Amino acid sequence: MAAEIYSNINTVNPRHGVKQPKYPWSDGPEYITQCPIQPGGKFSQRVIFSEEEGTLWWHAHSDWTRATVYGAIVIYPNKGTKYPFPTPHADVPIILGEWWKKDTFEIFDQFRASGADPNVSDAYTINGQPGDLYPCSKTDTFKLSVDYGKTYLLRLINVALQDILFFSITDHQVTVVGTDAGYTKPLKVDYIAISPGQTIDVSLKANQPLNHYYMAAKVYSSANGVQYDNTTTTTIFYRLRSLTDNNHPIHVPLCISTPLFFTISVNRFTCANTSCGATQSRLAASVNNISFQTPTRMDILRAYYKQINGVYGDHFPDKPPLFFNFIADSIPLIYETPSKGTEVKVLEYNSTVEIVFQGTNVAAVTDHPMHIHGTSFYVVGWGFGNFDKDKDPLKYNLVDPPLQNTIAVPKNGWSVIRFKATNPGRSNIMCPFYFVTGVWFMHCHLERHLSWDMEMTFIIKNGRGKKARILPPPPYMPPC
Repeated sequence: MAAEIYSNINTVNPRHGVKQPKYPWSDGPEYITQCPIQPGGKFSQRVIFSEEEGTLWWHAHSDWTRATVYGAIVIYPNKGTKYPFPTPHADVPIILGEWWKKDTFEIFDQFRASGADPNVSDAYTINGQPGDLYPCSKTDTFKLSVDYGKTYLLRLINVALQDILFFSITDHQVTVVGTDAGYTKPLKVDYIAISPGQTIDVSLKANQPLNHYYMAAKVYSSANGVQYDNTTTTTIFYRLRSLTDNNHPIHVPLCISTPLFFTISVNRFTCANTSCGATQSRLAASVNNISFQTPTRMDILRAYYKQINGVYGDHFPDKPPLFFNFIADSIPLIYETPSKGTEVKVLEYNSTVEIVFQGTNVAAVTDHPMHIHGTSFYVVGWGFGNFDKDKDPLKYNLVDPPLQNTIAVPKNGWSVIRFKATNPGRSNIMCPFYFVTGVWFMHCHLERHLSWDMEMTFIIKNGRGKKARILPPPPYMPPC
């Protein structure tokens, strides 16, 4: 598929969750796989789908442009196949977003200048409208007309910048049937929690008496002392499991060659003057105590492909510099200041990788929806407290863990994912856990944490043969 992008601002437009096998040139994050599309410029993206089936989305990936630049991607079953659940009467995208009365560029600039948390949004939206609790959209509230007795597939996408959201429908249960373009075993729930960046497909049975029923989303926030938009837009944490049958096999890596332990923290830098106010510090964020510094003269992919030195380093650590009680109520102030760097983690082709994401209480504590470009991964475990390397692996689900591209690491807790750094062209068996050759971005999908540099980059080395190597770049890439 080809997409022609015209821009009147500096921006890029990734396809969230599309794996782009062997072709990271269209993945999108600025200064990671390309330089921004300049105002008045254009860029022709080659979008390559592989085994994705279900709901994904696309969005801008420059500053906070994704607040308004986004859309759904729906991948239907191949011809001659069908859904692994009763065919719905209709399917409907339900996009949960945020809205500010002020220009979001102004909000972003104030946020960056202050060194503190950003101003909260004025409303949440469903398909672009706050709902009939707001006079401005009362007449335009999204309405879904359904027929009694029929089933509808709702494709939920959380495009909000800052918050995990609860979603429910008055007097109705929904059945979760998929997430992040992968099918799950059916799970009936009263409500769901969906992180920024996530997609969840739910089946709705119109089985209640004829009437009007609200669809509603409300914020979930676990951060202490952090303001949040507590409005409700109108129109649970649970244990998902992958669907496993002959048509939907799964391949969980069992023997790990590359174990990684990543702490994800909110930090602080001391300001050189009083520009940050009375605290004389500004909030930051890190992975393994490194606050990632995005290059500005060239993107990492181009530097890697052309073997240009000086753009990035290749010594991102496998573990944090120090192990301590990550969730203690009081942590020494010396741990609040991270280092700065543009280090990447290089993975060997065909390696099997496990990442333990450990949340911390360094400068602030909250959930972290972590997203990795270019792959889906199996979420084999999660829990609260400090990860116990001897006890917690005994509780892993290695039979039917959910396949996702975004995972919420719980407040003062941990999540564990597994994937394989390989390529789908090597086998006729569909192996959806691959992480293909190229340069791939990892970051928290809370936009303020991404702005504070809770991010890093993987490089997957080429394997042997043409099917295991990065394809050449297109004739034109946006200039830096």
